[in-house]
Amino acid sequence: MTEKTNALRILEKNKIKFSVHTYRSSGAICGTEVAKEIGKKPERVFKTLVTAGKSGRYFVFVVPVSKELDLKKAAQAVGEKSVSMIKQKELFPTTGYIHGGCSPVGMKKKFETTIDQSATAFETIVFSAGKIGVQVEVSLRELSKALSFKTADIAET
Repeated sequence: MTEKTNALRILEKNKIKFSVHTYRSSGAICGTEVAKEIGKKPERVFKTLVTAGKSGRYFVFVVPVSKELDLKKAAQAVGEKSVSMIKQKELFPTTGYIHGGCSPVGMKKKFETTIDQSATAFETIVFSAGKIGVQVEVSLRELSKALSFKTADIAET
């Protein structure tokens, strides 16, 4: 079994059904490579992105690894005038996670989280378990037991 991450501990604590996928990596790799490494279609593997709104609030967006976040749609989804990606050096102090290992589950603080609506088409989705090389697969219904989120059209088309 892989080393327990904060995200995995939270899923277990909430008695959530999930599976873990691991891959070898010496650092952050692109999401489509992760999907290939774990044998999943890229549209089912999601990346976690952290933004700051015009108001100064932080927001978490989860989109397929093969797509980019549409900042205008994202801002609209959270009722902000605009949102922008936070700088990489801000990621760890803000979330407790590093680039390439950021999970929507188990961040230092609870942030409003939006998952791209494409996730609703799948029985399960895959995203980082909070460490490079470890991914977690879970249904949105199970995920909702540990993470408050909404779905919206936030990915570029």
